[in-house]
Amino acid sequence: MTKKDAIKIFEDKQVRTIWDNDQEKWFFSVIDVIAVLINNDRPRKYWSDLKNKLKKEGSQLSEEIGQLKLPSVDGKSYKTDVADTDQLFRLIQSVPSPKAEPFKLWLAQVASERLAELQDPELSIDRALEQYLRLGYSENWINQRLKSIEIRKELTDEWKARGLKEGVQFATLTDIITHAWSGNTTKEYKTLKGLKKENLRDNMTNTELILNMLAEASTKEISQAILPATFSESLQIAHQGGNVAKVARLELESRTGKKVVTSISAKTILKPLTMDSDNTSEESLK
Repeated sequence: MTKKDAIKIFEDKQVRTIWDNDQEKWFFSVIDVIAVLINNDRPRKYWSDLKNKLKKEGSQLSEEIGQLKLPSVDGKSYKTDVADTDQLFRLIQSVPSPKAEPFKLWLAQVASERLAELQDPELSIDRALEQYLRLGYSENWINQRLKSIEIRKELTDEWKARGLKEGVQFATLTDIITHAWSGNTTKEYKTLKGLKKENLRDNMTNTELILNMLAEASTKEISQAILPATFSESLQIAHQGGNVAKVARLELESRTGKKVVTSISAKTILKPLTMDSDNTSEESLK
């Protein structure tokens, strides 16, 4: 199975998804879907009870639902219950919720958009642009964020070419790069910004994004020049790449007298500005 992780947004709530190229369909995290549908802070308990209820009713749905690895809050990937679009439509019928119908329309839209993107890859960039704009980000920040996605992919493609594995190895290398340039591990960085489930890069300021891109681009360039044969060698290169951006960060801080890495989040800066500029509430941006 050739898979691609993605985060989809429904009414400002994240739904982890994974695209299966072989079957040409999305699979959605059932827990995330349940969290969207119910007004309850215990979606796992709700899903566990619902599975038992479905079994007692003789439904085969819970047995058909499989598991795939999806990223968790700690940045690692764990097996979690997932369902395709058809299975979710059937599942939603068992969850009394005022959001059921809007969510069904959203599911259908996600499926149709993916098929269109397969025909025209530029559409996926347009979708991301629209989504970030809807969340209140500035166009300048969005351009940086989309570029960071491109650079990240180039780096992970280089790691794959060196025989490295997604999951623990990728996460370890990323952690080293992040710590080398910012002085924080990924976990420490997220804690600094007060994040839990949110994506760290989605909360970086423009300058933080630029330095993170420099660190990852430098790591890729050094790797392509040295052609590491072992994971240990790639660890050293990750540190070297991160140090390139560290030098730039320290130079900038010495000239401005300001820290680059702070608790400031792009979201906390941009949303109030959006509200003040056009007199709209945060709810209207969702």
